[in-house]
Amino acid sequence: MNSNIESKFGSVIYDKINTVRMSATERQAAIKAMRDADTIVDAILWVTSKIEQAGALLFMKPSIKH
Repeated sequence: MNSNIESKFGSVIYDKINTVRMSATERQAAIKAMRDADTIVDAILWVTSKIEQAGALLFMKPSIKH
């Protein structure tokens, strides 16, 4: 397990995975599930920010310029 994963998910979750009794295969599956969940959350946040940006551009109120 590399330190990048530990820093990204936090040491508490990393410690929990290491303290639970499971095989190496199950441990790798748990880590993979965490990575997948993190990727999904990142994608949802990205889409949300893009929708907000598009909404700001599309629904800007016209202003009178002097």
